[in-house]
Amino acid sequence: MEDKPLRSRQWFGKKGKDGFIYRAWMKNQGIPAHQLQGKPVIGICNTWSELTPCNAHFRELAQSVKNGIYEAGGYPVEFPVMSLGETLVKPTAMLYRNLVSMDVEESIRANPLDGVVLLCGCDKTTPALVMGACSVNIPTIVVSGGAMLTGKYRGRDIGTSDIWRFFADHQTGQMTDEDLYTAEACMARSQGHCAVMGTASTMACMVESLGLSLAENAAIPAADSRRKALAHLSGNRIVDMVREDLKPSDILTRQAFENAITVNAAIGGSTNFIIHLLAIAGRIGVELNMDDFNTSTRKIPLLANLQPSGKYFMEDFYYAGGLPALMKELHEQLNNSAITVSGHPILRNYENSECFNRELIASVDSPFNPAAGITVLKGNLCQNGAVIKPSAASTHLMQHTGKAVVFENIEDFNHRINDPALDVDKDSVLVLKNAGPKGYPGMPEVGNMLIPKKLADQGVTDMVRISDGRMSGTGFGTVVLHVSPEAAIGGTLAVVQDGDIIKLDVPTGTLHLEVSDDEIAERKSKLILNNNISKRGYTYLYQNHVEQAHLGADLDFLKGSSGSEVLRDSH
Repeated sequence: MEDKPLRSRQWFGKKGKDGFIYRAWMKNQGIPAHQLQGKPVIGICNTWSELTPCNAHFRELAQSVKNGIYEAGGYPVEFPVMSLGETLVKPTAMLYRNLVSMDVEESIRANPLDGVVLLCGCDKTTPALVMGACSVNIPTIVVSGGAMLTGKYRGRDIGTSDIWRFFADHQTGQMTDEDLYTAEACMARSQGHCAVMGTASTMACMVESLGLSLAENAAIPAADSRRKALAHLSGNRIVDMVREDLKPSDILTRQAFENAITVNAAIGGSTNFIIHLLAIAGRIGVELNMDDFNTSTRKIPLLANLQPSGKYFMEDFYYAGGLPALMKELHEQLNNSAITVSGHPILRNYENSECFNRELIASVDSPFNPAAGITVLKGNLCQNGAVIKPSAASTHLMQHTGKAVVFENIEDFNHRINDPALDVDKDSVLVLKNAGPKGYPGMPEVGNMLIPKKLADQGVTDMVRISDGRMSGTGFGTVVLHVSPEAAIGGTLAVVQDGDIIKLDVPTGTLHLEVSDDEIAERKSKLILNNNISKRGYTYLYQNHVEQAHLGADLDFLKGSSGSEVLRDSH
């Protein structure tokens, strides 16, 4: 600490009027003077909110972090930032991910913090907090909130992925309104985020595989006392990280990002992983592009038998050995020297781990499913790329040609999808436009469109579906997502018409509109772009500066870092 003075001393160590004010107003909370004299000041960035049910237990978790910070000789200060509840926020939480990242970045930079603990759980809270912290680059550790306990409904286990099945059954009369009401009370039976390998759990696995959290962070259930113990240990560790000056830029190397991509393939992680990891890379200055995510070409198998790609739940995953046990299976494919928040190579996180259930965590030699990861598609319908998750799709649709049934926006889809007169059959390709970053705005999770009722009544459970939107990590099906350029800015998706032939070929990574280049150009020349642009506020800022999905959908002016220095005082 003598070689590198604590950042907080620029506030609390200052002489004269400014130092007097900085210290005096902190002391109105009953803080003894010695707490502000030479101790590392650790911020606890808390996304607790009763409007974010997944994170509603974070007050208690924050106390465990504080206990660890005190024990290690630091001084904790908890502060709130905007919290995004995936289940409640309209029009989509993704619209506000970048806003939260700005909140986090400026809250950290503007205040006397030497290190920060990020408390995050619900989908967008994790990437938003990591993005913001990366742009300041002071010592940072992540504590995830953990998944909820597995739901129990009429003798069987359920989780968020079952929502899509329930409503398909309700549509065909296999479930009544009363059945749905009963299931509603059985789904979320404890604190925590979704019980399946949805986006929230994918994000928890992401931060552990990147090295931003302690080992076992990803899978401990929210209701398990070991989650609090991990929070306490993370409080211990962040104080030492400050003393070591171990920052995100030391951890988030190209090798760390490669590890996260490999792990995401093996766990059957959410397609949302791509858009968030790209944004984080853009903040820390690591070059990543869509092709880096094309893990299907690397033959990484699916090892985790977890919904929505498999059978089990996050609670089961933890009892089977959790992420360390799975990473041990990937030993030969990981960059094992990459440093983590522990100060040690990531190999230390898993080298002594054990798998206790091979039905849940398979070996590389005998995988749960040889089809894993994400396939990046290219073609005239998605010049900058689109993505599909083969492990959650139907094998018979991996190579498919069909006629387009086009919906201009989500309202058009909702209005017509169950119309008996809709000209659609099981081989049709459903196309949804204007669900991208700029066009919606915010790129909502509407890509896994419901099957038309008249087809569902015939027993059809999957179809090829294409959009410039996203899909919930809990969703499944043969769904092509993140089409870039999006329809709202004049991408080819905007000129697809009913009856056009679309060819999807996942093994070759292609998505093609069977229309000539001249015809596409002619249609584009007559295109009137959606002018759904907000006139004020954050949405105006977002729509005028958001980048496309293949770049991570960050705001263009937020790329990179402004660092931690603040040169001027406030008084």
